[in-house]
Amino acid sequence: MAPPNNQKRVKGTQVYRPFVYGTIARLFNDETNPKPPGTPADHTHSWTVFVKGVDDADITYWCKKVQFKLHESIPNPLRMIDDVPPGGAFEVHETGWGEFEITIKLYYVPESLEKPQTLYHHLRLHPYGETEEEKEKMKQRGEVPAVVYEEQLFNEPYENFFEILTSPAPPGKGGKTKVLKGGMVSSVGERTALIPLTNRPGSEFSLETENLLLVEIRRAAADVMKMIEETKEDVVKKEAELAALRGPIQT
Repeated sequence: MAPPNNQKRVKGTQVYRPFVYGTIARLFNDETNPKPPGTPADHTHSWTVFVKGVDDADITYWCKKVQFKLHESIPNPLRMIDDVPPGGAFEVHETGWGEFEITIKLYYVPESLEKPQTLYHHLRLHPYGETEEEKEKMKQRGEVPAVVYEEQLFNEPYENFFEILTSPAPPGKGGKTKVLKGGMVSSVGERTALIPLTNRPGSEFSLETENLLLVEIRRAAADVMKMIEETKEDVVKKEAELAALRGPIQT
């Protein structure tokens, strides 16, 4: 079936927009996270699953609604979230005691003429990490975040949708600007593929994080090269020892 109004795709063009999705879980605690009235006795945590823009940037101009498919034991497990204000999050709040996989389906605005996209995310309730120190740090924090950075790619979008993706945010739709460290200008709701320059509480996806990861990667690469050289030297040494044990070759 031909697209409405004989729209054409903008050939040779790719537009991507960053966003994050995931869950944040908190253990029930009488002081900091009391159990709401009516919560089942065996529920140990409150948790939220969400899809939102990086640093609360607006994604509602390309993402119309989000469907969350929860565990079948949860009442009304299929949740459709829409009517989110610019800069807001598509999210569901629940309580429970067990971990499970959540299916997340993104529905684009009608102008996109694109099919929904499905993501999968594992709800984490308990502290995790590669080391005990990481687990303890998460435990002391009082919450268990499991957040994924993603980039939505629109390959050769239709003309009307391309116009929406690349046009400035309309007045009153999240165009409030703010100046970040280093003079970089950002705005909540700004239609951009840029991520924030620095971290802030609750948002760890930024150029600062990216640069720190690059430093760690370079350091790890240097360690690997050092290990390779040490291994080569060890092999040469072992080969020399083996040759000495075998003695001179008889002819």
